[in-house]
Amino acid sequence: MDAEKELDYVVVLRALKELPFNVGRKTLVSFLQGDLGNNSVARNNLDNVELFGTFKNRNEDEISNLIDNLLNNKMIDIVSVPDNKFAKVLELNYKGNKEILNPTLFSKKLAFNLEEVDTVISEKEKEFFKELDFFLGEYNDEQKKAITFDEKEILCIAGAGSGKTSVLTKRIEFLIKYRNVNPDKILAVTFTRKARQEMINRLSEFGLSESVKVETFNSFCEKILKEHGNLIYGREVSVINYSNKVKIIQLALEELGLSFSEAIRVYFGKNKLHSKTREELVSIFINDCFFIRDYFKSQGKVVGKEDFEAIDESYRKTADIVSKICIFIERFMEENGLRDFSDQIIDTINFFKLHKDLIPEFDHVLIDEYQDVNSSQIKLVEILKPENLFCVGDPRQAIYGWRGSEVQYILDFKKWHAGCKIISLKKNYRSTKRIVSLINDSIRDMGISDLESGIDLKSAELDTRLIRFDSIAGEFQFVAERILSANLPRGEIFVLARTNNQIRELSEVLKSRGIAYQVKSENSFNEDISKGVVTLATIHSIKGLEAEMVIVIGCSNGNFPIYGSEHPIIDMVKAYDYDKEEEEKRLFYVAMSRAKRYLYLTYSGKNYTYFIKESMLPNLGVSLKNKIIFESPVESNKKSEVDFSEGDKGVVMNLKSWRKGLSNELGIPAYQIMTNRTLLEISQTLPKNFSDLNKINGIGESKLERFGSEILRIVSENSF
Repeated sequence: MDAEKELDYVVVLRALKELPFNVGRKTLVSFLQGDLGNNSVARNNLDNVELFGTFKNRNEDEISNLIDNLLNNKMIDIVSVPDNKFAKVLELNYKGNKEILNPTLFSKKLAFNLEEVDTVISEKEKEFFKELDFFLGEYNDEQKKAITFDEKEILCIAGAGSGKTSVLTKRIEFLIKYRNVNPDKILAVTFTRKARQEMINRLSEFGLSESVKVETFNSFCEKILKEHGNLIYGREVSVINYSNKVKIIQLALEELGLSFSEAIRVYFGKNKLHSKTREELVSIFINDCFFIRDYFKSQGKVVGKEDFEAIDESYRKTADIVSKICIFIERFMEENGLRDFSDQIIDTINFFKLHKDLIPEFDHVLIDEYQDVNSSQIKLVEILKPENLFCVGDPRQAIYGWRGSEVQYILDFKKWHAGCKIISLKKNYRSTKRIVSLINDSIRDMGISDLESGIDLKSAELDTRLIRFDSIAGEFQFVAERILSANLPRGEIFVLARTNNQIRELSEVLKSRGIAYQVKSENSFNEDISKGVVTLATIHSIKGLEAEMVIVIGCSNGNFPIYGSEHPIIDMVKAYDYDKEEEEKRLFYVAMSRAKRYLYLTYSGKNYTYFIKESMLPNLGVSLKNKIIFESPVESNKKSEVDFSEGDKGVVMNLKSWRKGLSNELGIPAYQIMTNRTLLEISQTLPKNFSDLNKINGIGESKLERFGSEILRIVSENSF
């Protein structure tokens, strides 16, 4: 690892600190390249500043990527010039100043930490595999080794589509049938109820599901707490639900003399208020408050204002509100016998420390999705002290640092478990060669070995494209057209987005085209219209699933990576120790790696995300010579001319005026608020109530909630 190269980002931070005034991106790039052709550089004699020309051999994209990394890791900010609010410059912030004095960001990259080893298959092992061919025949040699390897501690690094869950369950079958391990002494742990059920189903095929304990971390702890509740609590204690959480936050805000609306306005600021429904904002605010309480409790600490990195007045006010709410939450839950999932694991750990004789004994513990573990889960595994530990995970797919997961545990497995053996599964049986090549290219700078495709299909059977649109409306109409024209079961089509807001807007387009869909997201926004549907999802919520066709929308800078945070408290608390930009890149990798055969990356506007590297373009139908991006002929704003003479004139005129005003206020195109066809239908049907309005194409639940009252007022006052 070239240490000097890793610290390039510190040079950018120092440049911003040493320049006599704040500069924009182009000027900063020119300064670092030593370009006196830039008027601002020449006019202000910036060539006299020490770092001028430090990166004279670097191209603009390389330097710009360093700037993007620092923006995404909240070390620099984009701010307006005081006397010109439309001019934007870069400003070094408190966190960036700290990084100059004590650089740590470089050490959080996977390439700096990961020590990969090639999986060697000995001749003796090959002979053993032959003897068990009737049992292992369908697996490759690396998988066979992971299933049968007789070592106390094993880490299996399993890439996307490499069959990790199948290997894990087959290893359990092998241990029972060929190592005579008592199934009651085997514990398999995963992270979600869905993954747990899938593992149980696979084991049931072997007739083993009733004997082996298959749990999530939460379900394991819940059973311990129920069994020993009197010893742990000495009274009746119940698990908190979302309804309880809403009530607690309401009571906390009442004590502070604040309404939900006031708290949300302080917490999110003006920019986020219009991008989500009130329901979504409330849900995020409530969950974030409980997360902060849980985080500090897991560290054995009580929340205090000193634990927040408050760098300006608005952040200090937010920190004050959240810290007081967290203190209230702790007090209320203790007084009312309530606990949540984080309490379960902490209380279980504390119980085991006091009652070592009651710790269940397991000969084998097997953990899936090991890249997602957090410190509390690691403590629990350490207390269990299994004689044999088998962990499966993929650092390429570590995308939950924002909620406390620590990829460092999989990267440092050898440090924690001296003498352990590492097995790598590199053959992808999900995706075509073209898609595997794309995902490899997308994260090559992370220093992880390439995956190999186990699927070989003729090029005529493949389709991977990068597609540009003039507008978001055109992009969404393409999605609808591609779904309608696909000769695939609807359940084999995923549409993936970076944010819930993108999904909500697209959902209304699909509904207007009569396309049934299912929404999956990290927050409470979930909708299922019927069976046999297209899945739309945020990328975080779809990890572990796959489909024949995947369409990733919004593949532009601003979405990949996303600079803003839906969880403002994350940027204030000293809770996360990871490179946010690199995690965003891994998120893009996860999105693309869901696709089996067809992959479409779509975006609107001028530029696609810089996560799409030049080496990826040929596999996306783009010529390196001229870089002409395929542009879809499906552009609804050009094709869908609307004759407004068919509607009520007064209503049409006032709806257009209302839409234009709202468009200017929100800073978004008018069609994103409501399409011309929707306005025409409103002016034709003249809805009298919310029920009438809900029947109109293009009016989904979110728009009904946000705009319904105003639309009905306009119709009532202007129809003849």
